[in-house]
Amino acid sequence: MLGFVIAAALSFSGCGYHFAASGDALPSSAQTIYVARFGNQTRVTGVNDEVMRYIKDEIDLHRRLTIVNSPDAADLELSGDVRFANETPTNFNSALEPTQYNQSVVLSAMLRDMHTKKTIWTTSNVSAGEHTPVVPQTTVATTPTFLQQNLRSADIANMTDIQTAQSETTSSRQVMMQRLAQNLYAQMAEGF
Repeated sequence: MLGFVIAAALSFSGCGYHFAASGDALPSSAQTIYVARFGNQTRVTGVNDEVMRYIKDEIDLHRRLTIVNSPDAADLELSGDVRFANETPTNFNSALEPTQYNQSVVLSAMLRDMHTKKTIWTTSNVSAGEHTPVVPQTTVATTPTFLQQNLRSADIANMTDIQTAQSETTSSRQVMMQRLAQNLYAQMAEGF
């Protein structure tokens, strides 16, 4: 059994698989990063600023790079555009009223080495999405998104449709934005 564990460890160590938090694709000398204001190619006002807050939080969470407020003080610069942001009804009741929406965001990004002025990573398709129930009858109180909220199933049963929609939309959006930032960081840090 011990031989199998050692063999498995050796095979994984040479396969090129790394955890995103390690940031193996980032230049080893890079210590600081500037996150430029992302552009917004959507009709959703302010979505680019919202995305940037989550990206900065994710970069900070990994403690590999220090975020700076000026490109002149940075080793790396992350820039990009929010290309798509949408909320579409996906399920309806018998009166054809929406009972569930699908939220999604897509962005493109680029990482530049500020010393060499070269692009070291680029992507045009980092995305995340989340299904959002907007009426109490479609809310499942055992989903991870619901359980992260400060609500109980009895609370949802006593809420109006408007209260449910606002609560669930906000919670789902937070989960979606966190996942988007995690996807971006993983791709950037590992060079995918």
